[in-house]
Amino acid sequence: MIKKLKCHCGNVEAEVNIPENGIEKIMRCNCSICKKKGYVIGVLAENDFKLTKGEDSLKLYQFYTNTAKHYFCTNCGIHTHNRPRINPKIYGINVACIDDIDVFKFKDVLVNDGRNHPLDKK
Repeated sequence: MIKKLKCHCGNVEAEVNIPENGIEKIMRCNCSICKKKGYVIGVLAENDFKLTKGEDSLKLYQFYTNTAKHYFCTNCGIHTHNRPRINPKIYGINVACIDDIDVFKFKDVLVNDGRNHPLDKK
């Protein structure tokens, strides 16, 4: 099922392929950036995300190891998606950017322990 993901102002849009039974993995993360954004992450495979509008309106933000890629709209500031450092081939999408999904109805959302990232362990 193809859904449209949009930032607040509509400058950035993407098509996301959501399986019939919904997004398999939905979570929050307690890392320094996700915690501050209140980001509800939907994890999608590499071929399930296609940017369709606004590449020139996206800004890339990276920190710490500069491996993960966090994208947000330069006009409205909404974070739309990321490429996580644990697996840069997949996408984390901001589920709240899909109009017909109400993230406030999610129960028992898994919290990923990004503060203690496995790639930081020695």
